[in-house]
Amino acid sequence: MRIFEWAIVALVLAAVPVAPPARAFEGTPVPPQDTAIPVVAAQPGSGAILKKAVPQAATATSLTSLQYAAEGGHPVAQWKLGRMYADGDGVAQDDLRAFEYFSRIANAHAEDSPSAPQAAIVANAFVALGRYYLSGIPNTKVKVDADRAREMFSYAASYFGNADAQYDLARLYLNGIGTPRDTRYGARWLGLAAQKGQHQAQAMLGQMLFNGDQLPRQAARGLMWLTLARDSASPDETWIKESYNRAITKASENDRAMALQMLEHWVQGRKD
Repeated sequence: MRIFEWAIVALVLAAVPVAPPARAFEGTPVPPQDTAIPVVAAQPGSGAILKKAVPQAATATSLTSLQYAAEGGHPVAQWKLGRMYADGDGVAQDDLRAFEYFSRIANAHAEDSPSAPQAAIVANAFVALGRYYLSGIPNTKVKVDADRAREMFSYAASYFGNADAQYDLARLYLNGIGTPRDTRYGARWLGLAAQKGQHQAQAMLGQMLFNGDQLPRQAARGLMWLTLARDSASPDETWIKESYNRAITKASENDRAMALQMLEHWVQGRKD
């Protein structure tokens, strides 16, 4: 059963008696979230599985090949190496080296067309850099710089239309980090990311709408976004599941019925 169809079934069951710097566009985190956003999300045990499955010599050869391609300016190789060093996947974890690889991509490809084959990688590199600037890298030249983080997110969000960047930028505006607090601006970026399927943005927007938090209350629409986000959340994103559970418990029968209709329209729209 596909994810959106499952979301509709879940909502029905819950209703039975017994959530270069840019220009911008438009939708409080559950518990306040730390500004240090993880740069990569590792799959539990993936490193160990990789090491067992691939002979050490083969791994070393692959690493050398990636390094050779990266030195030649290949953005895919640079991105893969950046992720490897950020996550400690097959190499010693080194955030500064990861930062340097992501910087190479951003510096060389910032003006690439948003429709270019490597555009997604370039946008993701800007996002990774923005997240490093939010948290800084201890004992290195990369210090906490919220203004610089905002610039990275803003460029990836507006020029490349990257949904993760739009979500991260929305958080900065909603929390007043690196910029004056601006709920309207933050909600617009949140809405853009949510429409593209970014589940964290869907959850935050849904929570704000359902509770009438900084936005006019729209309980049914908020519940729709929370339902979509709940189905896409990873096991450790408990704040999303908890927000959905609170909303579905408080929702009236009318709210649930309207949310169901909105979900059906969403599913149909994605099919079209």
